[in-house]
Amino acid sequence: MTATHTSAHAEDTEIRTAPAQTATPRRPVLDGRRLRTAGFHLSAGALSALWLLPIVLVLVTSTRTFDDIAAHGVGSRPHSFTLDGFRQAWVDGGQQRALINSMLVTLPTVALSLGLASMAAFALSRYDLPFRRVLLLLMLGGNLLPPQILLIPVSKLSEVLGIYDQLYALIGVQVGFGVGFYVFVLHGFMRAIPGEIQQAAVIDGASPWQIYWRIILPLARPALAALTALSFTWIFNDLLWAITVLRTDSQMPVTASLIGLQGQYVSMWNVIAAGSVIAAAPTVAVFLRFQRHFVAGLNLGAVK
Repeated sequence: MTATHTSAHAEDTEIRTAPAQTATPRRPVLDGRRLRTAGFHLSAGALSALWLLPIVLVLVTSTRTFDDIAAHGVGSRPHSFTLDGFRQAWVDGGQQRALINSMLVTLPTVALSLGLASMAAFALSRYDLPFRRVLLLLMLGGNLLPPQILLIPVSKLSEVLGIYDQLYALIGVQVGFGVGFYVFVLHGFMRAIPGEIQQAAVIDGASPWQIYWRIILPLARPALAALTALSFTWIFNDLLWAITVLRTDSQMPVTASLIGLQGQYVSMWNVIAAGSVIAAAPTVAVFLRFQRHFVAGLNLGAVK
């Protein structure tokens, strides 16, 4: 009995000590994960710094004097600080009028495009319309055409309609070429909304307009916010369509005005850099304003 008891005690001791022996090799695994995490953060930090370097260079250049840049070079350490470059770009360079033109084009275009796209997406996603898939494919296919082959037809059409060299022409072009993509994106969001919500609203006596305005649009707010940020950036930064349907300098948006600014101030890099900062400020402000909704919209789209 003593031998049996001793062997049982030994086996029990081995069983208790076994997990401790198998748990020790986990340290190298944890160290490897920490090294990979540290490497990822270092790489991401280096890429972020590399991406931010040109932006910092433009900001620093815009606050230097022309004499400082001419004497030491654009990439040298700054020896001066002034905001006169912003004044020259804003007043003498015509950036003030150009920025107003960009806003007069961008704000109505974003509102009109998303309004039309949301109504079309609501009808195509919530109702069994004939040929709705064909319509979606046609809208998506229109965005696959390279814009270069449409420059001359769009220019001639604006002349025939009598709206050439008017901001209305640019608004119409931007709306026409943007609605298809917005409908395609919003259709996916609205289609994923449970049908029971719409059925309950119909039972309560809600009309299609009330369902669209009070139920579908609030639920699609993340998608609309994401598209608002994207469309504002695309339309505000557009150059191709602006120089296609506009001719007069007083009608040009801020992106086209930068070309004239570079021609007017050939080697005054502080003025050109200040104009670039002025042109980029509205899009940065809009993105920061809709950043939370933008990320939520992207995550919602990834889940769906």
